[in-house]
Amino acid sequence: MAKKTVLAIGIEPSFVDFSAFPGLTAELMTSYVGAQIEQLRAMGYEADSCLIDLGDTAEAVAAAALGAKHYDCVMIGAGLREPRERLHLFERIINLVHLAAPQTRICFNTTPADTAEAVQRWVAP
Repeated sequence: MAKKTVLAIGIEPSFVDFSAFPGLTAELMTSYVGAQIEQLRAMGYEADSCLIDLGDTAEAVAAAALGAKHYDCVMIGAGLREPRERLHLFERIINLVHLAAPQTRICFNTTPADTAEAVQRWVAP
């Protein structure tokens, strides 16, 4: 049986406004993202990460990742939803996922450390 596929879309840590995430740093976030992708793989998923900037190439990068293969689930990182100034970018990415992969489940993490939990709510390995 083929592994379920997961794409995790999030903000490249160097662009994150950490004031919305007390205690996090770019280094810690990078570590969490990598660990969560590895945890998903260990759980039996085929998992990919897609890190975007704050707008210049965000949609093009996400579209390229979505077009590379079929994904059963797309996880949208918390950094796209907070702070409030990112609402427009968040909407653009959600609509891009909806158009590019209408049958794909969408989930949301609350921190970079609970991505696997978010995916499991919608897609079993």
